[in-house]
Amino acid sequence: MICPGCGCVCDDVRLSVQPDGSVEFGSDCFLGEAWFQQHARTASQQAEAAMCHWKGASVLLEEAVSAAADLLKTADYPLIYGLSRSVTGGQRAAVALAEALHGVVDSTASLCHGPSIMALQETGEVTSTLGEVRNRADLVIFWGCNPADSHPRHASRYSVTARGRFTKNGRADRTVVMIGDPDLVDHWSLDAAGTLPDVVIRLPADQNFETLSILRASLNGTQREPLSEDLQKLLDLIRGCRYGVIFFGLGLARTAMWTHFNHAADHRRSETGHNDVMALLKFVADANRVTRMTARRMRLQGDVSGADNVLLWQTGYPFGVDFSRGYPRYNPGEFTARQLLERGDVDACLMIGAETIPYLGDAAGERLKSIPTILLDHPGAALHFPNPTIHIRTAVHGVEAPGTIYRMDNVPLTLRPFRSTTLPTDEFVLNEILVACEA
Repeated sequence: MICPGCGCVCDDVRLSVQPDGSVEFGSDCFLGEAWFQQHARTASQQAEAAMCHWKGASVLLEEAVSAAADLLKTADYPLIYGLSRSVTGGQRAAVALAEALHGVVDSTASLCHGPSIMALQETGEVTSTLGEVRNRADLVIFWGCNPADSHPRHASRYSVTARGRFTKNGRADRTVVMIGDPDLVDHWSLDAAGTLPDVVIRLPADQNFETLSILRASLNGTQREPLSEDLQKLLDLIRGCRYGVIFFGLGLARTAMWTHFNHAADHRRSETGHNDVMALLKFVADANRVTRMTARRMRLQGDVSGADNVLLWQTGYPFGVDFSRGYPRYNPGEFTARQLLERGDVDACLMIGAETIPYLGDAAGERLKSIPTILLDHPGAALHFPNPTIHIRTAVHGVEAPGTIYRMDNVPLTLRPFRSTTLPTDEFVLNEILVACEA
């Protein structure tokens, strides 16, 4: 089975479905196990009569679709947000609906690796697939991320203990470096087994840009002052490796989600995380003069990379796309969900997946409560957003519905369901709403 529990999208998961509808998860990953247990449980408890709710009352799907279309048609500037719990078909339908409504569509990337995407748009990106890392990387650097918490099987499948064509001894063939905030990095590890890095560099988040600029200057021979012992050791490892990779997380991009999880870093939050990522990407590009080195974002949500790909394919832009003038426009901070809600610019919101709603912030959350909201999500989504105007419960991709999902390295994989359902997919519901809006 394929697991959509995080951006790794592991395709070797073993599941055993029990007669009572529960599942036994056969892989060592607390995120994947929790994901399948949650969705298997809510799916088994689902009753067709409770498929849709409108203002708290159970209604038929046709009534919910009609009511949703009426809300969106009468809105001056509706927002369609989420997409990382969807698959390619649903994401395409969301873009089509936003365009027809002359609204705005945004994905969870704007709360997550939006700054990283902005950086690579400016500088380009030297990158690779996770399979290439597994087979070739002898130097692995984690910068601003804790893979044991965010991607529990990343180390064993791809980056640390995995055995590859040119890394036949796994961990013994690799040097692993972890770089991050001093308040946090001492509590980090590489996997659930507690595997530790070979080198730890404690670096405050507000020194990322300066440090990367110094490293780049030293690499290029233009740095006059000597490096610190830690940075000199890092640079020597990079110069001496056969193939290096830097996996970077939200601790470098410094987004709202990062500060939500790591309150110790709140006072260092910055709106210029894209500059830090840009500095890293430039350093990685220059490092290819002396070795082979790549960079890769540690994407969190299951199909947030798929949302990037579909939006780029459909509109030319990766997130925060505005259709109010009849054609796509892109401007992070102006057309992204959190800022739109905080300013009160949008007067209706359709959410495909509610898992990141708590990270939008208090002001955006209050705005959501004051405008008509439509939620398409699985039956347990009320935990994240309890009282939408309309809640249409949709099938869970990878449990009850098929679809194409993208791994964090933009490799597409095909989800296959292991149980049937009467619930519609989000693609079906979005297309029905579009038809009703155009009627």
